[in-house]
Amino acid sequence: MPLSTSALLRGAFRHRLEHLGIRSLPRSTPRRFQASTPGPKPNRGSEAVRSESPVEDPIPVGSTPVPPLPLWQRLGPLTRAGEAYGRAQRKRPWATQIVSALVIYLAADISAQRIGGKEYVPERTARNLIIGGVSAVPNFLWFVWLSRHFNYSSHIISLGVKIVVNQLVFTPIFNSYFFGAQALLAGDSLSETWNRIRRTVPISWVNAWKLWPAVTAFSFTFIPVEYRSVFSGVVAVGWQTYLSYLNRQAEIEEEMAHSRTVSTLSTVEATPLQLSTEKPRITT
Repeated sequence: MPLSTSALLRGAFRHRLEHLGIRSLPRSTPRRFQASTPGPKPNRGSEAVRSESPVEDPIPVGSTPVPPLPLWQRLGPLTRAGEAYGRAQRKRPWATQIVSALVIYLAADISAQRIGGKEYVPERTARNLIIGGVSAVPNFLWFVWLSRHFNYSSHIISLGVKIVVNQLVFTPIFNSYFFGAQALLAGDSLSETWNRIRRTVPISWVNAWKLWPAVTAFSFTFIPVEYRSVFSGVVAVGWQTYLSYLNRQAEIEEEMAHSRTVSTLSTVEATPLQLSTEKPRITT
């Protein structure tokens, strides 16, 4: 059977390769045909996420001005103590206010008794602690309510209204409670308690206008919300010292008035009535 031309050519070519020392030709990798159907399209959502990945802020160079920290964040241990107080205030506001009030009233009463220069009376301290503990939560709720109301477009108007409302409503009510509770816990009667309030509240209310408007304005303007109670508490130590001193002065005046009354009654009782033994003369 005669060989075809192509078979003869392949045989000659193979013989030539063997003569050159090449056993076989390197086989090429079989070609993969692409499918007619397109592959899965990329998810547009993932592309959006990758395209919207956050970009880190550039590192400030020497020419970039860095804003300074507020003063209350640069006080070292005081700043850390204030931050701890702020966390406690956010977590347990009522308990934090009660403990703060007890500390304030304790320090105020001890200061007031040292100013008086007389022997320390623990009963007075106990009365102040009771008064401070009872009034802590109502005072806190009042200032929370005040901070949420009377907020106008003008900061100055809002601040002025808050100050006036606080001085006209809160101050006389709180001072009446403070001096009235002091008298009742000391064992005074209702009439004596009313006299104590009449004698102490007007002068304390007038003097409150000299201090608390400035404190309230500074607090609402510069102090963060969670630290306002700390700032007011520091000022309140001095204010409660003044109230305790004023209450003690009223007690001294009452004791002196009571002593004068007792002395007058004793003098009257010790003096016998002088009856005249002479007969009246009849003149003609």
